[in-house]
Amino acid sequence: MKILVTGSTGYIGKRLIPILLNEGHEVVCAVRDKLRVDKNLLEEPHISFVEADFLKPETLKTIPKDIDVVYYLIHSMSSSSDDFEKLEAACATNFKTYFETTRVKQVIYLSGITNEESLSKHLQSRKNVEDLLASEHYALTIFKAGIIVGSGSSSFEIIRDLVEKLPVMIAPKWLNTKTQPLAVRDILSFLSRAKGKEELYNKSYDVFGPETMTYKEMLLNFAEIRNLKRYILTVPIMTPKLSSYWLYFVTSTSYKLASSLVDSMGVQIIGKESNINELLDVHPISYREAVELAFEKIEQNSIVSSWKDSLVSSGRLKNSLHKYVNVPTYGCFTDYKEHEVLDMDTTINRIWSIGGSTGWYYGNYLWQIRGHLDKLFGGIGLRRGRTHASELNAGDALDFWRVIFSDKKERKLLLYAEMKLPGEAWLEFKIEDGLLKQTATFRPHGLAGRLYWYSVLPFHGFIFRGMINKLVENKV
Repeated sequence: MKILVTGSTGYIGKRLIPILLNEGHEVVCAVRDKLRVDKNLLEEPHISFVEADFLKPETLKTIPKDIDVVYYLIHSMSSSSDDFEKLEAACATNFKTYFETTRVKQVIYLSGITNEESLSKHLQSRKNVEDLLASEHYALTIFKAGIIVGSGSSSFEIIRDLVEKLPVMIAPKWLNTKTQPLAVRDILSFLSRAKGKEELYNKSYDVFGPETMTYKEMLLNFAEIRNLKRYILTVPIMTPKLSSYWLYFVTSTSYKLASSLVDSMGVQIIGKESNINELLDVHPISYREAVELAFEKIEQNSIVSSWKDSLVSSGRLKNSLHKYVNVPTYGCFTDYKEHEVLDMDTTINRIWSIGGSTGWYYGNYLWQIRGHLDKLFGGIGLRRGRTHASELNAGDALDFWRVIFSDKKERKLLLYAEMKLPGEAWLEFKIEDGLLKQTATFRPHGLAGRLYWYSVLPFHGFIFRGMINKLVENKV
């Protein structure tokens, strides 16, 4: 079949695409920015990419009209609470309008379980999208899931942060809310096996794991798997705002995502029974198995996708990386250093391993202080780390930076700062003529930006000099 995947750079989309390719299908990926495409996928023979933004209907004409099945994986979980409902509704409306002019037979939508009269804003928005996508022109198949557990998923990483950082937790009462966690491998099985199944046309199914657990039980089970003793005391006085700040300061999530999660976690998510497991021969694994499999992926350094790589996880970048590729010069301050490269492969590997658990090679304690200050002022800090230990792709999160351009063949890596700043900052590593050229660029906003630059200038001299020296030194 010829299959279109929307949200193809997202957490689920990135994992679904290889499955579809392995099954021999022709896959078309709709992306807002081709710079974010994994370069390994560009070498695949049966995949193509089109730039399309479902908020801009005029861009959808790039999508082929001979598509058989579409996966609708567009969500705005981390967007501003003031506009995400309108954004999701607009995307769904524009999608339907366009695809009613094509020959598509089936649209498969991943939604959220909605079984209470009082829904969170995000679950209500998902339900609205279900209604908006319904059409007489194509069949709609809806899978509604709750908490998804897998390496790199937001719920997994938040639980991991809480368990591994806090021996004792004084937690909000919503930790007693019940849910049915589902392994990411199982949701991928449901999605991939549903295509072309006429018995699923115009049907909606709740999909969930075999256990009903509270969030507190999930935390304690996670701790047991990790051989950690943890104590949790739930209190009724923590408001949603305080709960959001609790998640924000303790975990690697952004405040926007923390608010969205708190909004949803107060609602019980219990799925309705159906025969979907038998129809698709999917038998979900337990929460314990899902967590253990996630850690296998982490230990093998083979995390396919992470919520942290979403462009809205910081709020500074929006849709396109192209805007930030050309580093400005007018009205900017720069710190430029160059050094002869002694061992090309070693230096390239060090550059592409920078940040995360590797650190920044010099003055790591100062980078950590900067991360703590950023967090204190509402930024993301250093806690996002990186998805892969030695690979970087455009769009990846890297501590409080975002990868804008990454090409080992061109020997160039460009980062854009997502920390709180009175201006904009870029950090570029480029190897030319046997020299490593390292440039920090800052475009200030007003007087505050200029004062900021001069206040940190004394630290730049030895931090950036020390970093470039470590990157090129001929030691393993």
